[in-house]
Amino acid sequence: MLLTSERKKELFTKYGKAVTNTGNAEAQIAMFTERINHLTEHLKVKKKDFSTQRALIKLVGQRRSLLDYLQKNEINRYRSIIAELGIRK
Repeated sequence: MLLTSERKKELFTKYGKAVTNTGNAEAQIAMFTERINHLTEHLKVKKKDFSTQRALIKLVGQRRSLLDYLQKNEINRYRSIIAELGIRK
C-alpha cells in the first residue's frame, strides 16, 4: 500500500482539520486522489494490469460520488478542494 500511516495523518490533518477526523469528505477525497495518482503511475508502466485498472476505475467513481455530494450541499468546500488538489471536472 502506498499510503503510510504518517502520510494518512498528514492528509487528515491538512484536509480533515484533525487527525481523528477521518470521515470528512475533503480528507477522503484527498486520500482517494493520492491512491488514484499512484495507480495511474503504476498503469503507465504496466499497461496490462487489468485488476489495477479496475481498482482505479472504482476509486475514481468513489471520489466522483464524494465530489458530487460536496457540489450539491457545500459548493464553496467543493470549489476549494478542486482547486487545492488540482482535480479537473
